[in-house]
Amino acid sequence: MTRSSDAQRTGLLAGVTAYFLWGLFPLYWPLLKPAGAFEILAHRIVWSFVSVLLVLLVLRQSWRWVAGVFTRANFPRLLAATLLIALNWVTYIFAVNSGHVVEASLGYFINPLANVLFGVLFFGERLGRGGRLGGLLAVAGVVVIAWGSFETLWVSLTLALSFGLYGVAKKKAHLPALQGLLVESGLLVVPCAAFLIVLAATGTGQFGTSVPADALLMLTGPITAIPLWLFAIAAPRLPLGVVGILQYLAPTIQFMIGVLVVGQHVTPTYWLGLVLVWIGSAVYLREALSGTRASTPDATGGSAH
Repeated sequence: MTRSSDAQRTGLLAGVTAYFLWGLFPLYWPLLKPAGAFEILAHRIVWSFVSVLLVLLVLRQSWRWVAGVFTRANFPRLLAATLLIALNWVTYIFAVNSGHVVEASLGYFINPLANVLFGVLFFGERLGRGGRLGGLLAVAGVVVIAWGSFETLWVSLTLALSFGLYGVAKKKAHLPALQGLLVESGLLVVPCAAFLIVLAATGTGQFGTSVPADALLMLTGPITAIPLWLFAIAAPRLPLGVVGILQYLAPTIQFMIGVLVVGQHVTPTYWLGLVLVWIGSAVYLREALSGTRASTPDATGGSAH
């Protein structure tokens, strides 16, 4: 077996594991109740910062990249990325803990098509016939869903658009995955820590109520960092088309959890909209695969969910 095939096997295993773990997130956030979405978000940011910092220190990574964070060109992009991923995270946590797992999964089915739209709008990328058809089918699906479930459509659209814009903000501010998470959590770690201190002082926070609750809240850091680290291993070793396929694994698992575990009722209208979105995604993905078989992505991805 060649070194290249070994690398691809390692990348595929890491990639499948990363997206599988992201798919299981709807099972974790309810364990943190009665903590609210903003309290969970604050813990996730604080413990992500601590976890990634420790990993980078143990690995003795070079810190030369830090100087590039605070340049006039990079810092506004990274600050925007930080705010967008925080919006994405808190929306996802709120959606899952409010019983809207199906709506959250729809957001991540729509997201790749939102990325296509932003590529056209912000970077002048050309949209092929498959991309246009896939996009139109997905838009039709969203319209059908909005017709029957308009009151929860904001969850899906907020997740799709916030993560798409997050990608736009980071496109020219290249950082490895873990370093990117350190910066994004680091920019918010002080206000989040202050928020948690206020909750503790007023007796309204959940941290300190029990050892299991404390452990679960602290684990929000590692469970954020581990799949991102696996993605960083996978991305440089796999063709872009393979990563494109894998990205649908997480929302598929989330959807199944929403229906089979949470017990969400999916109306016929919602099913029709979902099918249109799925077909649109498949059409887009087919074109992406045909045009990127020889390409490999970098490892500057973000951490959704």
